[in-house]
Amino acid sequence: MTDKRSFPKVFVWGISVVILLAVIAWIVINQAEKSRADLPEYGAVPNFEFVNQDGDPFGTEEITGKITVLDFIFTNCQGPCPVMSSKMSQLYQQYSNTDQVQFVSISVDPERDTLEALKAYGKRHGVNDHRWNFLRAPIDSVRDVSVNGFSLGGNFPMGHSTRFVLIDPDGTIRGYYRSLDDESIEALKRDIKALAEQYD
Repeated sequence: MTDKRSFPKVFVWGISVVILLAVIAWIVINQAEKSRADLPEYGAVPNFEFVNQDGDPFGTEEITGKITVLDFIFTNCQGPCPVMSSKMSQLYQQYSNTDQVQFVSISVDPERDTLEALKAYGKRHGVNDHRWNFLRAPIDSVRDVSVNGFSLGGNFPMGHSTRFVLIDPDGTIRGYYRSLDDESIEALKRDIKALAEQYD
């Protein structure tokens, strides 16, 4: 026979456990949100001014003020570039309802990547507005920006980096992501969201 006097003790103990678990869950979730908002800082975006697919100047000044995802590609690439641009296109479509997030692809093969080629490449990936810019500049300038500005590879065109770079509206580099890795892309999406909330 159960002692009726023990029931209140069991009930209180059960409630205490539930409250404790709720507090722990809140701490874990809060810490996760905080860690996403407190992204590392890898330095300022390098000072540069290239030309986009429309022939308009585009550089550091256009990077600041928006959340930017940047990569290095070339339109004749038969290796990772098609996959990279496909992933970038998915991001471009995902954030189609906001001007807060923009995308930038810098050509590592400017000799073949004319403005016409870059514009056609953009259209093939669904670009129909100013939110995704394809940039062109002399190869030495591109290499300098990649290596000394973003700390990425400079063995062009085949040896370019496949990383996506996340830049905040202040022009600070906040993350590097493996464009060919789905988990890394999901992390990029979370970090874009965290920055969007931080700069809202």
